[in-house]
Amino acid sequence: MPGGDSPASYFPSIEMKYGRPIAEWKELIRTSPLTKPMELVSWLKSEHGLGHGHANALVAHTLAEQADE
Repeated sequence: MPGGDSPASYFPSIEMKYGRPIAEWKELIRTSPLTKPMELVSWLKSEHGLGHGHANALVAHTLAEQADE
């Protein structure tokens, strides 16, 4: 896995595969009415077509950032 096991290591492939910048995905997660990690992952998969690993990485990274604020 590029860049180790951190969620951010997935970001280059997420941007390449889905054609949206990471900031845009994070904004979608932050503004979603959903709050539970697995609900957000399922939502990204069903509504936006992300794979499980990519959705999980985005959710984990975004929620970790919010916890640090």
